[in-house]
Amino acid sequence: MLFNSFEFLIFLPIVFILYWFVFNKQLSLQNGLLLIASYFFYGWWSSKFMGLLMLSTVLDYLYGFGVASPNRRKAKLFLWLSIINNLGILAVFKYYNFFVLQFQHGFELLGVYTHPILLHVALPIGISFYTFHGMSYVFDIYRKQQTPVKNFVDYAVFVSFFPLLVAGPIERASHLLPQVQQPRSFNYTRAVEGCRLILWGLFKKVVIADSLAGIVDPIFLNYQQVDSTTLITGAVAFSFQIYGDFSGYSDIALGTAKLFGFELLTNFRFPYFARDVAEFWRRWHISLSSWFRDYLYIPLGGSKNGKHTAIRNTFIIFLVSGFWHGARWNFIAWGFIHACGFLPLLILGRNRKHISDVVASNRILPNLKELWQMATTFVFVTFAWIFFRADGMPMALNYIKCIFVAHQGPWLGLTNNKMAFVYIIPLVLGDWWMRRDERQLRIPHNKTAKHLIYFIILALTLIYLLIEILLKNKPEFIYFQF
Repeated sequence: MLFNSFEFLIFLPIVFILYWFVFNKQLSLQNGLLLIASYFFYGWWSSKFMGLLMLSTVLDYLYGFGVASPNRRKAKLFLWLSIINNLGILAVFKYYNFFVLQFQHGFELLGVYTHPILLHVALPIGISFYTFHGMSYVFDIYRKQQTPVKNFVDYAVFVSFFPLLVAGPIERASHLLPQVQQPRSFNYTRAVEGCRLILWGLFKKVVIADSLAGIVDPIFLNYQQVDSTTLITGAVAFSFQIYGDFSGYSDIALGTAKLFGFELLTNFRFPYFARDVAEFWRRWHISLSSWFRDYLYIPLGGSKNGKHTAIRNTFIIFLVSGFWHGARWNFIAWGFIHACGFLPLLILGRNRKHISDVVASNRILPNLKELWQMATTFVFVTFAWIFFRADGMPMALNYIKCIFVAHQGPWLGLTNNKMAFVYIIPLVLGDWWMRRDERQLRIPHNKTAKHLIYFIILALTLIYLLIEILLKNKPEFIYFQF
């Protein structure tokens, strides 16, 4: 089920009413309702993969008890069973065809021709997210940071809670499970905050991201026939399309969770205001980057064993992050580019320079140095996004080549696709206004101005959403494919 669908607009109020007005007397009933609602939400997309979700949930639930054993040898055995199980699921459904084809090409170079069997199945939606939920749970038990959950329903809600099931954020058991296990009471202020986040997330997805998709897709589809200015516009527009799409999903997820009394992990903190690549990754898809940091980078030795180890581990996590997004070389290249951008900061010891501060925190506008830092970081990130968006490495390289070779107009003319900036500019201005806290829509205190802004956002969202529904054109969220 899509957040930007008519079905969800019916589903959410029904679950909300049942949750707070019918099952509110007993925690077990509330959690049971959430589990049924989550499976219904997931099964609406495709019921044939429900069994895979349930199997993954049951196995990690059972592995958790084995990993908690005081016998470290036994605990390590169950830890590896969980790792093999989860990575095996990903390997079969997400990476099998990629590796088989790479081996085929390798053998052909040696003059050996094979006819491998390929899997012709759709990628189960959300598979990369719920497998990482299960793995983090088992890892935390092994590291004595979490105790096994005896109530299966509680654990299953943690894995499959519908707001985050298909595209995150990737939650930690230590953060979400206590909220699942504790009684919850309705909080009006939190619910209002949730509704605001849902509205803002839908606006970013339906009005901004989907509109930009209508500009980006034709440019990338016909990149060999358009001028350099249009190609640059397409790359910039995609940067904001994927941001509006994914951060919009996260806003809706966080807002929906608030309606049911939960606080999810922050996933975005205005990444395009980052002043270097390291800060960008502290602000973009935070739950994933922190997951790789805690469960891959640090276990590999982190940066404690010298620069060489830190450099090696940095390249590993960025390459794995790229591969996590998809079994294609262009995703790996995207990760490699970011590793190269991160490397100078690591070597110079400047990768932790902007950990908690916000750009122009006490000023309305950034100074020239900050403006230059944000601009250069954005150009770098946008360049890397070309590899992310392209349908393979050849297309990405040719797209970049065409920017420089197929130049047919003034570099700063931007005469084509001006509508892209009609959607980009309001998003940038809105983010700048709210940059100190992504969960709080900083609406002016003036009631007239406040109501006018809400009315405009709501009206535009409903109009664009209605058009998509009537035209039966409901673009999926980009991260559904991962």
